[in-house]
Amino acid sequence: MKAALYLHAILLFCGIFFGALGSFFGINIGTDVSNLPSAVDIVAILKAKQITHVRLFDANAHMLSALSNTGIEVMVAVTNEELLEIGKSPSAAAAWINKNIAAYVPTTNITALAVGSEVLTSAPNNALVLVPAMNYLYKALVASNLNYLVKVSTPHSMGVIPSPFPPSIATFNSSWNSTIFQILQFLKNTNSVYMLNAYPYNEYVKSNGIFPLEYALFEPLSSVKQIVDPNTLFHYNNMLDALVDAAYNSIADLNFSGIPIIVTETGWPWLGGANEPDASVDNAETYNNNLIKRVLNDSGPPSQPTIPITTYIYELFNEDKRPQSVSERNWGVLFTNGTAVYDLELSTGSLDANSSTVFCVAKPGADDRSLQNGLNWACGPGQANCTATQQGQPCYTPNTYQNHASYAYNDYYQKKRSSGGTCDFDGTATITSVDPSYGSCSFTGSLNSSTSGLFPPPAPGPTGPSSGSLMNFTHFDTIVALFAALLVLRVNINVL
Repeated sequence: MKAALYLHAILLFCGIFFGALGSFFGINIGTDVSNLPSAVDIVAILKAKQITHVRLFDANAHMLSALSNTGIEVMVAVTNEELLEIGKSPSAAAAWINKNIAAYVPTTNITALAVGSEVLTSAPNNALVLVPAMNYLYKALVASNLNYLVKVSTPHSMGVIPSPFPPSIATFNSSWNSTIFQILQFLKNTNSVYMLNAYPYNEYVKSNGIFPLEYALFEPLSSVKQIVDPNTLFHYNNMLDALVDAAYNSIADLNFSGIPIIVTETGWPWLGGANEPDASVDNAETYNNNLIKRVLNDSGPPSQPTIPITTYIYELFNEDKRPQSVSERNWGVLFTNGTAVYDLELSTGSLDANSSTVFCVAKPGADDRSLQNGLNWACGPGQANCTATQQGQPCYTPNTYQNHASYAYNDYYQKKRSSGGTCDFDGTATITSVDPSYGSCSFTGSLNSSTSGLFPPPAPGPTGPSSGSLMNFTHFDTIVALFAALLVLRVNINVL
């Protein structure tokens, strides 16, 4: 029983979704995208940019599989279309959890479940089943011993708070008070968080010039443009802080406290129509870079200074298939070919719109036997230095042919490119401008020649032998997952 209590405490500590380790920022990954990259390619971009938290708008099996063994924290979602069935059927909720969460944990690091998206304002017909759905899903997590690892909540738009300024007197739309009260009670009882979609861009446009643009962009305000709440005398240096405080005060108005707020969506469009002049590259670059600095200073808004503002940027790619305005289709920080829309500092990785550095990596989807042949050739006759991929070295994990071949191919290519070496390896390699470095594993890049473009002149590429011994792959991540599963099993035995 002691072991069970001990592991219970560990799970509780690890499962505190936004605990004492401070704030972080993640990124939303929408899918209304033409030519959406494969799940493997998307995850490669996330790893290259050292993005550690992502939010999905569904529970896509390809993405969840590709995210396995990466350590990236994942928020999955029940879609608004799925709500009706789940909110009426505990068995449907249990089936959803088993299929979309239990089947992937712990190798895929799922830490949160968003139930619907802006249900009260965008799908009000589903409002009556929202809280039942949250309860059924939570009980299914409890039954799977996953409730300490995966927190359940539901994202709200600012539309549920009709008058967010000044923040001190903000309240929820009274027509939703009963439902929101039940949601807050659920969040309090389950130690979860209030999820808020907050867009200073939208609030700035709606204000018709009442608020200065600098206020929305986190830019310094002159003495004559200071924003002060007349009731609390709190100074608001940016609009996002004010929106978050409006939500905190609305929660307090219903007599709840101690429920942290995370911003599940925020961002700025980089392109708009003729009547959307503030949707621009300069403003989007300014907003998101300043947002990241704001998040990483680890402080909260004026009313809750000790609760950091964790935030998910909206979004990774432009969702160009959306039918709305031009600006609605242009919030992405990347184009689908992996190039940056504008320079954006993401942690220690960065998105550089002008990058001309190229790398040679294994093609996603290449079969293991071909990759093994290419790897053997690169590390042997090709004279690539493959030491970093050996056990105990920085590029060993993930211990896959895809990862090890990428490192070996790139090392060969960077050394031999100037003397005619190519990035081909019997069709298993490709050139990319996305830096594949991750953690302490560093890939050397080379500057792209303005005369040769991304690809050097054709030359005989290295060809792997027709056969060769398999590498001795010890899947450390699998061992960790098995160990975790055994611990959970031991918990169950001890509890009985």
